Amino acid sequence: MTKLRKSLLAVLCVASLGAAALPATVSAAPPGIYFNIAPPPPRVEVVPDARRGYVWVPGYWDARGRRHVWIAGHWERARRGYSYVEPRWIERNNRWYLERGRWNRGDRDRDGVPNARDRDRDGDGVPNRRDNAPNNPNRR
Repeated sequence: MTKLRKSLLAVLCVASLGAAALPATVSAAPPGIYFNIAPPPPRVEVVPDARRGYVWVPGYWDARGRRHVWIAGHWERARRGYSYVEPRWIERNNRWYLERGRWNRGDRDRDGVPNARDRDRDGDGVPNRRDNAPNNPNRR
């Protein structure tokens, strides 16, 4: 009987630990932020001179409660091999969604453009996103 109680107690302890970890795992993704009205126009900011090892993050309208709140531009320490994507508002089904700023992996040449969009398939020296004929090395 004592052996059964110990086994049952051990199973309950393990089960309770698993249940306690579940909410943190499920709620790890931030909820979407939607507004029915567009954010105000961006404010004009003077961009300071470049700082070695830092990336300038321009100011943007953030969502706080039920209001748009201006977040001033600031410097972020650069991350080697990453490019920074600034926050932006996207319209979806007549509602506005805030896509937060983030670091994207894959910027080998450190030009601020992720490598996937910075390719030069035809080798003419013009990145595909700017090349009128990305598969023809003779035409630009």
